[in-house]
Amino acid sequence: MEAGIVGLPNVGKSTLFNALTMSQAAQSANYPFCTIEPNEGMVSVPDDRLRRITALIPTKKVIPAALKLVDIAGIVKGASEGQGLGNKFLSHIREVDAILQVVRCFDDPDVIHVAGKVDPVSDMETIELELILADMQHLDNLLPRAERAAKSTDKEARAKVDAMRKCLTHIQESKPLRTLELSEADRAAVRELGLLSAKPILYVANVDETDVSGAGPLVQAVRGQAVVVGAEVVAVCAKLEAEIAELDESDRAEMLAGAGLTEPALAVLARAAYRTLGLQSYFTAGEKEVRAWTIPVGATAPQAAGVIHTDFEKKFIRGEIYSLEDLETYKNEKEIRGHGKLRVEGKEYLMQDGDICHWLV
Repeated sequence: MEAGIVGLPNVGKSTLFNALTMSQAAQSANYPFCTIEPNEGMVSVPDDRLRRITALIPTKKVIPAALKLVDIAGIVKGASEGQGLGNKFLSHIREVDAILQVVRCFDDPDVIHVAGKVDPVSDMETIELELILADMQHLDNLLPRAERAAKSTDKEARAKVDAMRKCLTHIQESKPLRTLELSEADRAAVRELGLLSAKPILYVANVDETDVSGAGPLVQAVRGQAVVVGAEVVAVCAKLEAEIAELDESDRAEMLAGAGLTEPALAVLARAAYRTLGLQSYFTAGEKEVRAWTIPVGATAPQAAGVIHTDFEKKFIRGEIYSLEDLETYKNEKEIRGHGKLRVEGKEYLMQDGDICHWLV
């Protein structure tokens, strides 16, 4: 899973990236375009269920799910026309699975705002418009060639052109493609195009230390705007998170508690990103390792097994599955089996978030 951190310049993207990755890889400065090339970092997705499993199943290794974060340089009004190196920056977004848009929700006269004032809704609209305009330009460039290919008897080529035209009509009304209802066939036809406004988006309201709960009027304005496009909002104080990330692990909990927080931003953002992308986790657990695996909501048992190795999906026979709740009730797999709680599931089984599985292939 790969998420791109985007936003206007000076909204706290690189500060947030450094906090989440616990690094100083991204330059953070009080002027536009201090980030030019995207910074990348792999982070482990916090999941307390791993701790609960290993408390009852001793293991040599614990492997959490991973999230790749990409810190993309600030996008400005006119980016789709090349302003502020915009075309280069927008191209980086095509590669990610989801967009984490950082929106400034704090006042600080010492931190420059490119528009001259703090207006998070306007910032959201600016980025959205640039993604839409970039998609419009991209489709305008691709359609002539696709239409020539569709003149043949290739049904797939004609279906692709039809889907592209639907997308173009929608964004010409200044609507992002994530709000367009498409059939699965149409989605498959345009998926490879990397259309920016079709990507799932999660808004990150960057607040100051006085509003870590996100109850202030600026964050509420962001929530109201996010509802329009069916997106989720997470309030984060990037500055505070960056300070916490620099502490020893023993001191982090104390600082979090002092700020009125129960967990670091990465845990909150990771869960929200999973919801935004329609993902869930299942676990494999044994003496050698306990591991979290990321799968789409609605995945079947063979598809879930296939994320371990493609042969597992092809040669799938059945799965032995139980819940974490049953593990905590009966303490070990032998007792789970003895009480009839270990389920044998076949190829049609739809995976549930948190399933603990053994695959027979």
